[in-house]
Amino acid sequence: MCGIVAYLGHREACPIILKGLRRLEYRGYDSAGVALLNGNLSVYKKKGKVADLEGFLAGKNTHATIGMGHTRWATHGEPNDVNAHPHYSTSERIAIIHNGIIENYAALKTHLEKQGHKFQSDTDTEVFVNLIEDIQTNNHCSLEEAVRLALHEVVGAYAIVVLSKDAPDQLIAARKGSPLVIGIGEGEFFVASDATPIIEYTNEVVYVNDYELAVIKGGQLAIRSREDVVQTPYIQRLELELDSIEKGGYEHFMLKEIFEQPRSILDSMRGRLEMGGSHLNMAGFRAYEQKFVNAQRIIIVACGTSWHAGLVAEYLIEDLARIPVEVEYASEFRYRNPIISERDIVIAISQSGETADTLAALELAKSKGATIFGICNVVGSSIARATDAGAYTHAGPEIGVASTKAFTAQVTVLTLLAMCIGQRRGTISDVKLRELVIELHNIPSKVEKALKLDAEIQAIAETFKDVPNFLYLGRGYNFPVALEGALKLKEISYIHAEGYPAAEMKHGPIALIDENMPVVVIATKDSSYEKVVSNIQEVKARKGRIIAVVTEGDTTIPAMAEFVIEVPHTSEVLVPLVSVIPLQLLSYHIAVMRGCNVDQPRNLAKSVTVE
Repeated sequence: MCGIVAYLGHREACPIILKGLRRLEYRGYDSAGVALLNGNLSVYKKKGKVADLEGFLAGKNTHATIGMGHTRWATHGEPNDVNAHPHYSTSERIAIIHNGIIENYAALKTHLEKQGHKFQSDTDTEVFVNLIEDIQTNNHCSLEEAVRLALHEVVGAYAIVVLSKDAPDQLIAARKGSPLVIGIGEGEFFVASDATPIIEYTNEVVYVNDYELAVIKGGQLAIRSREDVVQTPYIQRLELELDSIEKGGYEHFMLKEIFEQPRSILDSMRGRLEMGGSHLNMAGFRAYEQKFVNAQRIIIVACGTSWHAGLVAEYLIEDLARIPVEVEYASEFRYRNPIISERDIVIAISQSGETADTLAALELAKSKGATIFGICNVVGSSIARATDAGAYTHAGPEIGVASTKAFTAQVTVLTLLAMCIGQRRGTISDVKLRELVIELHNIPSKVEKALKLDAEIQAIAETFKDVPNFLYLGRGYNFPVALEGALKLKEISYIHAEGYPAAEMKHGPIALIDENMPVVVIATKDSSYEKVVSNIQEVKARKGRIIAVVTEGDTTIPAMAEFVIEVPHTSEVLVPLVSVIPLQLLSYHIAVMRGCNVDQPRNLAKSVTVE
C-alpha cells in the first residue's frame, strides 16, 4: 500500500525523493516523511499529503546526497505525525521505512521493551527498526548482518529501506511480499515501490525478489538471500515512458485513463489478433494450451475491479470454450481450504501484480498442483514471476486509484484467452471466431464513440450528485458491469451504491425503490433484452428514477426511462467493453461535483499489498 523512495548518489536527494513520493502518492496519502543522512540522520514527517510535508520542510536544512522517503496508508496506528514514517530506533542512530505488516510485532515489542527500548508510535514498523538495533548492539555486528538476522525474526510482509548514522554511504533494502525495485544510474541508485519515480533518471532496474537483501555501498549493488547466499542481480530495461505518468492536460489521472481506453484496449490486442482471419497468438496460452484443453475446471481469483473482470471471464469462457468456471474472492479462497486438483487451472488477475490476497491464493493453488495463469499490467511484478504462464494487459501505468482502463484491458485479454481456448477445443466455429475478431478490432472506435457522450453524462451527473443511494442493474454479460459501475461510484464519490442481477431485484432490493432512488439499468440489445425491459417496468411502477444505458437506435426503453445513454451496438460477448464507459464517466463527474478527491479517494490505495 505505502510508497517507498530512496536515493544514493551525487545529486541532492531530497528533491528526487519528494518528486518520487508525489508519483507514488496513489499508494497511500495518510502521511509522508523523509530521512536524510549527512553527518546527522534527520527525520522529517507530517500527517497529510506530500504537499503538507513539502510545506513542513520549507526553511529546513535538507542538504544530503543519501536519503529515503515514504507515503503512508495506515495499518497499525491512526494517521498522525508520530505514526508517519520514517521511524527512528531508540538511539535515533537507525531509521527505517516500511511497506507491509509485521504480524508478530506485539510479541517482539514486549521483548524489546524488556531490553530497554522506548516506543513513540503505535506502529509495527517502529518495532522492526528497534529489533535491528537490538540485534546489532547485542551481536556487535554490521548493520547489514543485523538487518539480515532481523528478517529471520519477523513474520509478515515487508519492503524496507534502512539508513544508519554509522554507515553514512550505505542503503539497505529488503522485501518479502511487497514490491521493491532498484534503479541503476551513472554512479547513483534509486529504490522505489514501483518504477514510476525511477523512469526519469534511468531505464535499467533490478526487481528485488522475496527474501532478498540489497546493499548499496561504494557505488556497487550487492544482493544476498536471507540465508546470506550471494545472488546475481538481473538487470531489466524499462519500457515505461515518462509522459505516461503525467496528467497530459487532464484535470485528473482518472479522466485521462478513461479517455485512454481506445488505445489501451488496442494495445492489449496488439500482436495477439490477426485482422481478416482467425489467427490468435497468445504466447502464454500456447505454452500451456494442452492444459487448457484438458482442464476440468478453471478457477479465477481476484479482488475488486479485477474480480468483476473475472466475472465477465466466467461468462466468456463457459460460453466460448465450454469449461466450467468459478470466480473467487482471493481473500476468501485462500482461507477456505478449497478443493483443487492438478487438472484445474487457476487464473490470477491483478492490475498491479502485487495484490497480497491474490498472491497468497495463487501460491496456495500452486502448492496443490494447479496450473497458474496470471493476468496483470506491471512487467516484473510478483504475480508475473510467480505464475506458470500468463499475459500482460499492456494498458500502461494506471495512477488513478479507481481502476478504469485496467478493467477494459483485463476483459480484452480474457476475451482473447476465451477465444483461444474455444478455438483449440473446437467449441467455437471458424465463422463465429472471425465475427468476433472483426468485432474486437472495432471495439476501440466504439469506445471512442461512447466517450463522446461525456457532456451528456455530465448533465445527468448534475441531477444526481446529491443523492445518498444508487442501484445498478444488469443481466448476463452486463451484470458484472453493474457491479463495476456501483463500485466506481462508491470508491470516488462516497455515495452508497449496489449492483444486482436485474432479476434479483424482486428478491429484496425492490423494497428500496421510491421516487428518490436512481436506478442505472444496463439494457443493451442482447439475449436477455426483453427480460430487462420487464425489470425496468417494475422499477417504473414504483416511481424509481431510471437511467438506462441502451443500444443506439433503441426506441422501446427510451420511452420508459427518465434518462437514456446510447452506446454503439456490439456483439453480446463484447458489450462490457462498451457499456462500462458511461458508468465510469458518471461516477467521475458526480465525484468531481461533490468536491471529492477523484484520484486519491479516502481510505483507499492503488496497490493493496497487505491483507
